[in-house]
Amino acid sequence: MTTISVIFTTYNSLDWLEKVIWGFSCQTLQPDEIIIADDGSTDETRVRIDQLRTATKLNIIHVWHEDEGFRKTLILNKAIVASTGDYLIFTDGDCVPRNDFVATHMHYAESGYLLSGGYFKLPMQASSAISKGDVLSGSCFDVDWLKKHGLQKTYKTVKLSARGWQKRLFNAMTPTGATWNGHNASGWRSDIIATNGFDTRMQYGGEDRELGERMFNMGIKAKQIRYSAVCIHLDHARSYITQDALDKNRTIRDATHKNKSTRTEFGIAELEASPSTETCNPN
Repeated sequence: MTTISVIFTTYNSLDWLEKVIWGFSCQTLQPDEIIIADDGSTDETRVRIDQLRTATKLNIIHVWHEDEGFRKTLILNKAIVASTGDYLIFTDGDCVPRNDFVATHMHYAESGYLLSGGYFKLPMQASSAISKGDVLSGSCFDVDWLKKHGLQKTYKTVKLSARGWQKRLFNAMTPTGATWNGHNASGWRSDIIATNGFDTRMQYGGEDRELGERMFNMGIKAKQIRYSAVCIHLDHARSYITQDALDKNRTIRDATHKNKSTRTEFGIAELEASPSTETCNPN
């Protein structure tokens, strides 16, 4: 039987993190473990995770390192190393999953493929209004509920309302490419290990897609599930975006494409044991 690990990042965002955890607590198919890749949050985050682990009974593993700036790719690699699942589902600590999120990924999982999902962005008013009860009941995925809490009318709500054949049709028709999106993507652990994981030279801006591009160079194909695997994106500021980082990441991605690279030299294999890294297991 295939074992499942969910991996997502967080950084000093307690309330958003809690909503995400409640989303995973009511999945119709529970993952074997949830690994929180913590890019240097304060101790308040560890305390909240401990509380949520007790409240939800979920198998939550907290992987943390010291705050030395934006090091998402490094902490994700550490989370991959800590994972034990055959199949890895990646999302973000600001994306609340609908209750069929994990089941949908596993329904479409297939050898030789990665899965590419999307998200539905919420305004701050709706993001803040979501309570534990709204997550557990599924109300926060209801378009009418969201409109009552600040969502403006948009054709994009079809991501939330599509059912049955509609989801399959929209997945097939969308002009958006099936890429590795850090907020909603999945693949086989063995394939990800073969690429040597995320390139730790990269900061924000295409760092997730670059991993997927190496998987494509390996011969892995992609399935589009953006209308099937649903998560809602909670609003927040992005002070970590810099033009220098975007330019550097673009150069790395261009080299990956030009050289048809399947493996980075700056990934999992290059991790060094460090006392600043902690893995907090549930027991």
